[in-house]
Amino acid sequence: MNRILLSVPHMSGREQRYIAEAFASNWLSTVGPNLEAFERDFETRFGLPAVAVSSGTAALHLGLRALGVSPGDAVFCSDLTFVASVNPVRYLGAQPVLIDSEPRTWNMDPRLLARALAEHAARGHLPKAVIVVHLFGQSADMDPILEACAPYGVPVLEDAAEALGALYKGRPAGTLGDAAIFSFNGNKIITTTGGGMLVSRRPEIVDKARFWATQARDPGIAYEHSELGYNYRMSNVLAGIGRAQLEVLDERVAQRRAVASRYHAALADLPGIAPMPQAPWGLHTRWLSCFLIDEAVCGCSRDGLIGSLAEAGIESRPVWKPMHLQPLYASCACYGGAVSEDLFRRGICLPSSSSLTASEQAAVVRQVRETAFSGRLSALGQRLSDRSAATVAEPQPAGRTAR
Repeated sequence: MNRILLSVPHMSGREQRYIAEAFASNWLSTVGPNLEAFERDFETRFGLPAVAVSSGTAALHLGLRALGVSPGDAVFCSDLTFVASVNPVRYLGAQPVLIDSEPRTWNMDPRLLARALAEHAARGHLPKAVIVVHLFGQSADMDPILEACAPYGVPVLEDAAEALGALYKGRPAGTLGDAAIFSFNGNKIITTTGGGMLVSRRPEIVDKARFWATQARDPGIAYEHSELGYNYRMSNVLAGIGRAQLEVLDERVAQRRAVASRYHAALADLPGIAPMPQAPWGLHTRWLSCFLIDEAVCGCSRDGLIGSLAEAGIESRPVWKPMHLQPLYASCACYGGAVSEDLFRRGICLPSSSSLTASEQAAVVRQVRETAFSGRLSALGQRLSDRSAATVAEPQPAGRTAR
C-alpha cells in the first residue's frame, strides 16, 4: 500500500480546460481572463470584493498593511496557529500579542481577548488589529470577539486559511470581520497549488492590496513607483485551477466531513480518544480530522501514536505548536497559554484528504486501534507485574512460619 498522506490535492478534472485556455491565449502571467473570473466567482460566492495573490501569507501581509499596521504597533493574534498567521506582523515591524484558545472550539478565547483589550486600553496602547484564526475548518465564536473589539475601534482580520466553506450562524467564515484571508496551498480544502485570496467589506482595502501586489506601479506608461510594493499577484494559470476548484468546494466540504464522521464512528468505543469539538453555531468543514489523546486512558501517548502510524506508512501530525512555545515568539506577551499547550501536547491530526479511500481510512483506523490495544495490554501487564512483585516482597508477620 502506498503511504497515506495527511491532506493531498484533489483535482476535479475541470482544471485542464481553464489551464488550456490560458496556454492557448498566452495569458500566462499575473493578468488574464482566469484571474479576473476567479476573483469575480469568489466575490459572487462570498459577497465581498476579492483579490487573488500568491499565498495566504501574502494576503495577510497586505491586509495588515491596509489596516494601517506599522512599526511599533501591537497586533493581537491567536496563540494556537501555524506560524504564517503571525509572521506578517513582524514583516511590518509590529509586535504580536498572543491570545489563548478556549477548549470548546480550540479557537481564540473571547474573554481573554476582552481582558487583553481592556488592559492595553488602560495603558494607552491599543492593538492596531486583531487576527482571529479559524482552526482546522471551524469558525471562532465571532460575535463576542467583534463585540469586544467594537468599543475600541479595533479592526478584526480573519485568518480563514483553514476554514474555506465553514459557516458561523449561517454566514461564511471570512465575511464577518473587516477583512479576511484564505489559502489555496496544496494541502487545503481546495487548491491552486499555491495561492491566496484577500477579501474585505471595504473595497478600498482590496483595491490598495491589488495595487501593492503588482509592485505598486503608478498609472502611466513609465515604470514609476511612489509606494513600496510586492510581487504578490496570482498567475492566470493558477487562477484557472482555482476556478475549477471553487466549482467543487461544496463537494469537497461534504467529503471531508464524511471522512471525519467515519473516524468518529469507528473510534467511538475507544477510551481516551476524543474528537475536536464541533461548535453548535455553524458548519465545521473538518478540513483536518483532529483528536485528543488521553494517554492514561488510551494506552498510548500522542507521540507514540504518531510514531506507530508512521511505521505503518501513515502520515499524521500534532495540532499546531502554540506561538508562545516557539523560539521565534517566546518573548511575546501571551494571555493564557495553558489551553493551547494542552491541545498541542495531546492533539493529533489524522489523514483527512477528500480523496481518502475507504480502504485507506480502514487502514488508519486499524492502526490506531491496534496501537491503543497494545498500549493498554502492556500497561495491564506492567500493573500485574508490579502487584506480584509487591506481594512477594511483603514481609511475614512476626512469630509465624510460612508454609
